[in-house]
Amino acid sequence: MKTVYLVRHAKSSWEDDSLADFDRPLNERGKIDAPRMGKRLKEKGVTPDLFLSSPAKRALSTAKRIAAVLEYPKEKIKTEQALYHADEDEILNVIRSNNDKNDCILLFAHNPGLTDFVNTMNNDRKQFIGNVPTCGIAAFRFDVSSWRQIDFGKGELVYYDFPKSKND
Repeated sequence: MKTVYLVRHAKSSWEDDSLADFDRPLNERGKIDAPRMGKRLKEKGVTPDLFLSSPAKRALSTAKRIAAVLEYPKEKIKTEQALYHADEDEILNVIRSNNDKNDCILLFAHNPGLTDFVNTMNNDRKQFIGNVPTCGIAAFRFDVSSWRQIDFGKGELVYYDFPKSKND
């Protein structure tokens, strides 16, 4: 059994328009939402084997803030350049390339590819998600022994949450 938690980076700042897109930091709301979502994952007993993040500042900052809550060592967060503005095929390739020793992965990426991936992966078309909001999380479980065996339309959506879904 394999499970992947797909996390859209938290809300980023557009305050400094001289910054390249890759270098945009989290804004104040993003700095609050990331640990909030980490707390929700911790309450569910999520214990990831691997954190895998886009190297963009806002995605990696989100990963680090959630890692702190889940007590996952920040220095073990793996970055993957292919996740920066990846489409659904690129996200699938990144996931498929993972070590099969890892049964639970938290992956941090960007829209529109992340939302496209979530909807293409889902085996239940009635659970369409129009947009994964910032710091939103969708998790899929796969009844497989190897990441190479996952494919579009084969994932069971087992968790979906986002910061504004509840007041905590």
